[in-house]
This record gives sequence, C-alpha cells and structure tokens, in this order.
Amino acid sequence: MDIENKVEKEARQTEPEKKEEILQSFDRFKDYLGDQVSKGEKLGLGEEALAKGAERVGDYLAKNEEPRNREEKLLQELWKLGDKDQRHQLAHLLVRLAQSTN
Repeated sequence: MDIENKVEKEARQTEPEKKEEILQSFDRFKDYLGDQVSKGEKLGLGEEALAKGAERVGDYLAKNEEPRNREEKLLQELWKLGDKDQRHQLAHLLVRLAQSTN
C-alpha cells in the first residue's frame, strides 16, 4: 500500500472522538499535522511525498468533514476552488506550516 492510500485509510479509520478533538481548533489541527509530518520525515519521506499525503488528507476533509472553525472553512473554500495543481501547492504550504510548528 503506498503512502497516499495509507494516509487516506488512516483518516477514514480515525475514531470520531479523536477526529473531533483534532478538528475542534485550528491550533490542534496544526499540531496534529506537525506530528504526522515529523513522523513522515523520520521515515525518510521528502517534501513531495509529504505534500501528496497532505493532499489526500485535504481531499478527504473537503469531501467528508464540516469545518469546525473559520480557518478550516477558509482552507476548505480554497481547496474546493483550486484546481489539481493549486491544491497540490496548498498541500505543500500546509506541510511547511506544519514544519514551522515543530
């Protein structure tokens, strides 16, 4: 199973309570994303692979979750408006944001 499918599978299998905890505040979401990016880096994943994983999470969240705060609402709107390349660039920015919190 490639990293992208693993990321999507993990997002789908996250318990509702844990998912709610992660998405309740944008700071908590950034911390969670930072932890996941850090784990990926320790596994030797480069920025491109991390961005592809973030892209899968973004696709999942945009399709399956309602934003819990205005920052998540903005991300969802940007995600939905962007084409594939723009979403990929946004995923890169999210990875960098997550790296800056570590």
